[in-house]
Amino acid sequence: MSTSQPPSPRIPRFDTLTVPKASDVLASEVRERILSGEFAEGTPLPPERQLVEQTGLSRATVREALRILEVERLVAIRPGRGGGAFVHRPGRESLANTVQLVIRGQRIRLEALHETREAVEPACAALAARHRTERDLADLDTAHAELVDAKDDVPRFLAANIRWHNAVARAGDNELLIGFLSALSDSIHASTELTQFMDAGIRELTARAHARITEAIRTGDAEAARRRMTRHVCGFARAAAEVDQRDRLELPDS
Repeated sequence: MSTSQPPSPRIPRFDTLTVPKASDVLASEVRERILSGEFAEGTPLPPERQLVEQTGLSRATVREALRILEVERLVAIRPGRGGGAFVHRPGRESLANTVQLVIRGQRIRLEALHETREAVEPACAALAARHRTERDLADLDTAHAELVDAKDDVPRFLAANIRWHNAVARAGDNELLIGFLSALSDSIHASTELTQFMDAGIRELTARAHARITEAIRTGDAEAARRRMTRHVCGFARAAAEVDQRDRLELPDS
């Protein structure tokens, strides 16, 4: 009578492990302590020599971690006597820079930029009507006066136009929207040959729309501000699309 052999034990299998670089680990720890608020804006990090002693890492590893954080704009490196690495907490300018890099790097089409603006900027106008201060209203009035005073100076008109739209975003008191709208406005301005359709008639319509939106913001009428901004940005997008289409039709055959 044969005896059956006991089954062989199943040998467990392990996947390949990826060990993070020491510089990434150090950068991650410093990043978390900055973002959690443990390190306040402007706080100096320990000198490089002390970081080497405290962490037990090499000087090259510490320098690489600091370079990572500098690229992320979480620390500012100041050379010379009294220099070193200082904490820089990210603000709206960091968001604006990142959004602009994505727009340029991914070659986001102009139509998508206008669609995004149509979705976001009316909400900014409504928030502005709810949260605006006297300072915000003064900024809107100053930008609008500059826009009207520009007359036939189209570059000056366009610069005032961007200032007005950014002032609306600031009046909404939402840091994410302020940074996002700043990048969006600059990208649309850079991507469009605005001087081709910003004739006297369109400049007058723009000034009139700004005045009506500002009035809704001033009186705290959020729905009117949203509605009027929607009409304004949609009209702008249509005008830009018409110019873009006309330019494509006028391009000579290659």
